[in-house]
Amino acid sequence: MSDLFLLGLTGSIGMGKTTTAEIFRDALIAVWDADAAVHELYTSDTPTIEKVFDVAPACVSGDGVDRKKLGNILQANKALFPKIEAIVHPAIKDHRLAFIEACRLTNQKLAVLDIPLLYETSANDWLDAVLVVTIDPNIQRQRVMARSGMTEDIFQMILSRQIPDTDKRQYAKYIIETKSFEHVSNEVHKIIKEIKGSLPNA
Repeated sequence: MSDLFLLGLTGSIGMGKTTTAEIFRDALIAVWDADAAVHELYTSDTPTIEKVFDVAPACVSGDGVDRKKLGNILQANKALFPKIEAIVHPAIKDHRLAFIEACRLTNQKLAVLDIPLLYETSANDWLDAVLVVTIDPNIQRQRVMARSGMTEDIFQMILSRQIPDTDKRQYAKYIIETKSFEHVSNEVHKIIKEIKGSLPNA
């Protein structure tokens, strides 16, 4: 273990990951958000935008890559997934490594990496521990289907790309059921206290 504890945060769509990440931020813990990093690459990273244009020109405009259009294209042509991943994953890795280095330079003891496809991309191999957020599947469905632009087909496509919640929980060191904001907040602060208490010179 290095001088910086890297805690992975993950959970299937609609499980409460975004809220959990915000609670860590409110506790002054640095959080890297994979989705936000992708958004940044799609809107301001010219090399990434140009590479996406080469394989899916219909989803690129003067504002960058339109993620909704890209999602529709991928839904219609799943063979494009590996090509898009080959573009995005290396750029995301560089973005993440820059975040980790910045945390080390500012002497952070704990950093959270919010990664939707954490196990699917084997990120657990380099993280110090993983926190999985979970909720009853019926509540998950209600949360997801209430989102703007969400359809059953899109929901099923996203689920098909994620390993089951039961498997995620089996591999995780920490698990939080996101049944209420207060419960999640209490659990997050317990985890922070436990991790920081276990570190040298904490």
